Amino acid sequence: MKKFHKYYLLVITIIFLTVLIQTIIHYSLKKQERMGAVINMAGKQRMLSQFVLKGYYECKFLECDFSEFKLALNNLYRTDKLLQFGDDKLGFEPLQNETIKAEFTKLQPHLEYIYTNLNKFENLQSLDIPELTDHVDNYLAIMDGIVLKYQRESEKEIATIMIIEIELAVFSLLILLFEIFFIVNPIIRKTTSQNKKLKEISWHQSHAFASHMKNIKNLQHVLRIERKIENKQEIIDCIVDELNELDMVSKNMINSLESEEQQVSKFDKYLKKMDAYIALKF
Repeated sequence: MKKFHKYYLLVITIIFLTVLIQTIIHYSLKKQERMGAVINMAGKQRMLSQFVLKGYYECKFLECDFSEFKLALNNLYRTDKLLQFGDDKLGFEPLQNETIKAEFTKLQPHLEYIYTNLNKFENLQSLDIPELTDHVDNYLAIMDGIVLKYQRESEKEIATIMIIEIELAVFSLLILLFEIFFIVNPIIRKTTSQNKKLKEISWHQSHAFASHMKNIKNLQHVLRIERKIENKQEIIDCIVDELNELDMVSKNMINSLESEEQQVSKFDKYLKKMDAYIALKF
């Protein structure tokens, strides 16, 4: 099992927040679109009721196209059912608001009277005009109230979604701040420290290490041409000193790297514990 590095945590968190925010925004837009369509459909009901009344007067006292009149009447009736019970194909959900349901219940007697009495052409001449007008006016008044309630419900839903979006934005900001302080900053500090250590190692290699190696080579050359035993021993001692110095340089380089590894943050320790937990589970 690979280690759970904080780099992965950073990337996963960013991806998660991006997907979550996009999902909330998409849901919000879809919700507003559906509610807008419902309000628009309810508003058209008011227009259709007036159009039906106008068509009745034309068919009774003037000439009219009864097929067009009946089409408007059927639309009025079908749309009422659509607003109450929804339609999966058209993307309308069944009505859930109990207050609006009660308003539709009050609306039904007026709608049934209008639809039943105007559905047949032969009924138009015998229909009582004041009674029809009264039903149409009552229907229009109740529908005005329904449209208003739809608008208020839409405003509440939009306000709720806005609050969720604000809370999500604050949460995202806190997550980002956490990542900056506990992931990004330690990574930057570690990278900076590593660069510093690499420069130190580079200096040791290019100056101290190279200098001692050069001295050893020079002493080796002198040792080969020297004839006197006592001088050779002195040269050997110098070579040994250079080797010791070279060993110290090597140890300093190792200590420099080890000191870097020991500088582990609390968050790194937590991730190491997570590594151990994942290793036990998987």
